[in-house]
Amino acid sequence: MLERVLREIRARRRFIVTSHVRPDGDGIGSALACSQILRMMGKDAEVVIHDGVPRIYQNLPFADRVIQADAVPPNDAVILLECDSTGRTLLDGLEKCFLINIDHHASGRNFADINWIDSSVMATAELIFRLARLACVPVDRDIATCLYTALMTDTGSFMFEGTNEHTFTVARELVLAGADPALCARHIYFGHSTAKVRLLGAALSNLHREGPLAWIWITQDQMQRFGAREEDCEGLVNYALSMADVQVAIFFRELPDRRYRVSLRSKGEVNVSAVAEHFGGGGHKCASGCSIDGPLAVAVSRIVDRLRAEPVAFNAGLRTS
Repeated sequence: MLERVLREIRARRRFIVTSHVRPDGDGIGSALACSQILRMMGKDAEVVIHDGVPRIYQNLPFADRVIQADAVPPNDAVILLECDSTGRTLLDGLEKCFLINIDHHASGRNFADINWIDSSVMATAELIFRLARLACVPVDRDIATCLYTALMTDTGSFMFEGTNEHTFTVARELVLAGADPALCARHIYFGHSTAKVRLLGAALSNLHREGPLAWIWITQDQMQRFGAREEDCEGLVNYALSMADVQVAIFFRELPDRRYRVSLRSKGEVNVSAVAEHFGGGGHKCASGCSIDGPLAVAVSRIVDRLRAEPVAFNAGLRTS
C-alpha cells in the first residue's frame, strides 16, 4: 500500500495535509513532517487544521505555516492523518478531493480513495518516516524533530504497551537525523499554561477510585473560570492513571453543550478502545476517547458499566455482587 500511496503522490502537484480536530502530538508532528517531505519532493503542500496548532506544539518546525480554517482550498489531493472519516477533520470541501488516508489506529476505516492503515506501529509518525525513506527524501533535523515529537507523545514517552524494539529503532534513526530528545520533551512536558495547572488541581480534587479504576472530571464552569483552552485538558487523565494498582483511568470534560468528552487510558490489561468504539469513538488499546451525553452521573455510570462488561481479568475488582 505504501508504494501505491507514493505513486499517487508523484502523480499530483498540490496537496493539503490535515488531521483530526483537537490534534495531538502525532497528528500535528506527522502533518508538519509530511508536508515538508512533499515540498522536498517538489510539491506544493500546506497543512490545514480546523483547530490550529496547540500551544505546546507551536515550537515545532513549520508550525507557523499551519493554516487554521473551516474548509480546504483548491488542491489536487488531501492527505488525512489519524482520521477514521472526513468528519473527524471538521473541514468542508473534502468530498470534492482525491483523499489519501494514513492511519495506525485499529479503529481506522477505509473511507478514502487510498487507505494505508497499519495498526502494527505505535504512531502515524512511523508511517510518514517510511514514506520519506521510500521517496528517497532525506530526513533532516526539522523533519526528525516533528516525527520524534509525534512518536514520543503517542507512545506516552515510550511507556504504552506495544512499544518495542522497532519503535526504538525509528526513534534512534530520528535522533541520528538531528532530533534532540531532551528539547522535544521539554517543550511538551514543561510548557504548560497556568490554566492547565489550575485545571489539574480541580480535576484531582474530584478524584474517585473504585478498585483498579479511577476517574476525574472538569466542568465547563471551571474551564471558563480558569480561562482554560480545550488543549489545556490534554494529559490530565494520566495523573489518575499514575496511581499504583489503577489499571484504567477516565477523564470527563464537560462541553459547552453539556455533553462530555471522555478520555480513557489503560496500563495494558484493558482494551479501552473497545469501550470508546461502543460510544462512537475510538483510538488505541491504551488510549482512546469518545463523547457522551450528560449529566455527569449518567455519563460516569454508562462508561463504568461498559468497562464492567468487558471480558478482562481486572473486572473482578469492578463488578458488583
